Amino acid sequence: MDKARRAKRFAVWTAAGIACAAIAGAMLAAGVATLGAQDDKKNGDVNAGITIGKQATAKDVGLPIYPGATTHKDPKDENSGANFGLWGGSFGLKLAVLKLDSADSTEKVAAFYRKALAKYGPVLDCSNNNGKSADSGQGGDKSSKLTCGDDKPDAGELLFKAGTKEKQHLVSVKPAAAGVNIDLVYLEARGTEQEAK
Repeated sequence: MDKARRAKRFAVWTAAGIACAAIAGAMLAAGVATLGAQDDKKNGDVNAGITIGKQATAKDVGLPIYPGATTHKDPKDENSGANFGLWGGSFGLKLAVLKLDSADSTEKVAAFYRKALAKYGPVLDCSNNNGKSADSGQGGDKSSKLTCGDDKPDAGELLFKAGTKEKQHLVSVKPAAAGVNIDLVYLEARGTEQEAK
């Protein structure tokens, strides 16, 4: 059941990327967007592009790889992460996911990543979130302040977040048979919410 929930969470994190990839494909077919177009602000050209990769790096997620950690290998899923980006004008979406394994304890790995996340601001501990965030009333929906929101970790899983609603860094640390599974996630969305304000 835990593997199914982990796979479901990964699917949720990448669902936005997949949906945008389909939109980007339609845009490319219609000639609305081009792959890797350059931004030329002097001439007023609008840049647009898409990037899709099977693997993310520590640089992509903005967090270090835990010392001694190895890339997560799941026999049912050949990818150990994802790296997706879509941008056009003032709109942009980036999702990077890196999955790792470590033989160290949950507490030791969690302490390492709490410290690493602190460079992005206050670290939220969403480990005991029941889907109704205690901090959801602070700042309201239009605030850029990050909350636990609807993130519901599995039993025994530790979940931490830092950054803003537009630029989120997430770390999931979950007990496994031989140590822990670690998910590092970077999610950036810009354009639509800011323009609505």
